Amino acid sequence: MRFLLPLLAVCALALPVQAQSSSTGSSTAKATARTHLSSQQRFTNANTTHDGHLTLDQAKAGYPAIVSHFDAIDKDKRGYITEADIRAYHKTQRTLHHQGSSTAPKPPNS
Repeated sequence: MRFLLPLLAVCALALPVQAQSSSTGSSTAKATARTHLSSQQRFTNANTTHDGHLTLDQAKAGYPAIVSHFDAIDKDKRGYITEADIRAYHKTQRTLHHQGSSTAPKPPNS
């Protein structure tokens, strides 16, 4: 009986802490969901001049996932890329990836 009151006090203090941590987790999940942008949204946000042409500097500032592939996407060396260029690049990469996996040698049967 002597331990019942302190035990209840500890339980009463632990409940608000758990409720606060679970609500923080859901707000973190919501924040993560809000930051998940489509490639079109990323392009639009990075294209600060709103001319449909994404320069390397704009990509560095607002679409960093494209920066390392910028030269490969800009096949014509115009100094900018468009959404269509990015889609074409991704399509080519998917095709190459699928061709590479289908021509890979099969492991011998054991």
